[in-house]
Formats: sequence, structure tokens, C-alpha cells
Amino acid sequence: MINNRYDFVMLFDVENGNPNGDPDAGNAPRIDAETGYGYVTDVCLKRKIRNYVELVKGGEEKYNILIKIDKALNTKFTDVYIKNGLDRTKKGKKNKDKKDVNAAREYMCKNYYDVRMFGAVMDTGDDPCGIVRGPVQINFARSISPVNIQDITITRQAVTKEEHFKDKDNEMGKKSFIPYGLYRAEGYVSAALANKTTDISDEDIELLWQAIINMFEEDHSAARGKMCMRKLIIFKHDNVLGNCPSHILFDKITVETCSVSPRNFSDYKITVDQTMPEGVEIIEKL
Repeated sequence: MINNRYDFVMLFDVENGNPNGDPDAGNAPRIDAETGYGYVTDVCLKRKIRNYVELVKGGEEKYNILIKIDKALNTKFTDVYIKNGLDRTKKGKKNKDKKDVNAAREYMCKNYYDVRMFGAVMDTGDDPCGIVRGPVQINFARSISPVNIQDITITRQAVTKEEHFKDKDNEMGKKSFIPYGLYRAEGYVSAALANKTTDISDEDIELLWQAIINMFEEDHSAARGKMCMRKLIIFKHDNVLGNCPSHILFDKITVETCSVSPRNFSDYKITVDQTMPEGVEIIEKL
């Protein structure tokens, strides 16, 4: 159980990389076609948080990760029924006893960090574990300025197919990247929902902040370029329901461009209004 609602803002940047490829556009960086602003999906950000938690907490009780490449989800749900001795004679969510589904759901919340935090749809297959609405939600990240997607041709000194080996000694490809982009994402932690559904703890919240701060540090790749979490600003309410709407707090943070073509974090001016509504504490983790 937690006693505080949280709202938070993340500022991160990318230099000469692709922060989040779009499968509908040849895996080029995602972009709003009308405005030219770049964006990164919530799914991408939560994936990095999951990866970090698994890296630092892998194998520990209560910190398993459900959404990952190891087993089919329905197989995992069946394993829960077997491990907890739940009735498997009735198949599918329409036929299951609600007590068994609720028991499976509680087990998933207790033992899987990402289910506890982000929620999950687990009512598929013969042994459904219910649906969990996650108390931690993250919006799409959007760039502060329009981004410029560039495509460059690259060569590789190795040939894939034997029949081409006699005619050439390299192959060519394409790489899409952004020279520079500063992105802003906003998120929420609903204490009321957490206490009602998944029962997250203060330790879970601290791990979330740790994962956000470090999620790019263990995820470097040539394709993503140089990605850095620049700011993590948290608004902590002194009660479960909160002291004011989140958008009022988000408006306390303004980011202004100081250059026509930003190419560095220093090309932006970040202003944080420290005047908080009564009962709200601002915490700058970065």
C-alpha cells in the first residue's frame, strides 16, 4: 500500500540515433507527419523499464517480468493454475470459477512487477488470469522541437548470398536517424488505484524512479545512438487522491528552444516553477 499520488515528467534526448523505429515507415524514427515533431511510444518506454528491472532484480521473488520473450503468455497463465492448484477442468474465461480467476490474478500482481505497475490483459487461453488496470501510466513522449530525419547509405564488407559473392565484395543498406532531439514524456502513479487493485509498495515506486533514470544506460546500441535521461521531476502529493490536477503541475515545467536548429541539450532552456500547491512536494531526481 502507498499513501501518496505521484505525477512525473521525463526529459530525455537522442543524438545521431533512432529512439523508436516505426514499422509502418521502414523502421524510421516515429514522427507526426503534420507537425514534424518526433514521438516515442509508451510501449517503448515501458519496455526499457521492464528490461532494467529484470536486469537488477532478475530471479528475485516478486520481481518477475511477464511481458518478455521466453514463453507464450497462455502457457504462463496455465503454469499459474498448476502451481496454485486451481481448477483446470473448465476451460476459458466464460467457464472459469471467478474465485480461481481472482486467485490467479492476485498471484500475478504479487509476483510480476510489470503486472503490478503497468497492468495487463491476462484473460486469454484456457486458464485466464483476469485483467489488471495498472496504476502507473506513461504518455507518449513528444519532441520539444520538430525533428529532422536523415537517411544515409551504409556498406558492409560481407556478402549474404553465395551466388553474389563472385560479383561483389560488399552490400549496401540504409540507416535512418535523428541528428538531435529532446523529448518530453509525462506519467502518473495512482495510489487510489494501486491500493485497490495491485497493492504496490513504496519500494516498487523507488525502483520505478531508479529504472527511469537508468533505462538508457543499459540499452545502448548503434541504432539508437546516444540516448540520455536528462531530467526526472516528480510531484509527490501528501495523500492518496492528490491535491490538484496533474496538468497544473506539468505546466510548472517549461522548455524553450534557444536555437533555430537544436543540436545539443544546452540549446534548450528548462525552467521549473518551484511554487507548489499546498500538499504537493516537487522532487528533482535529475
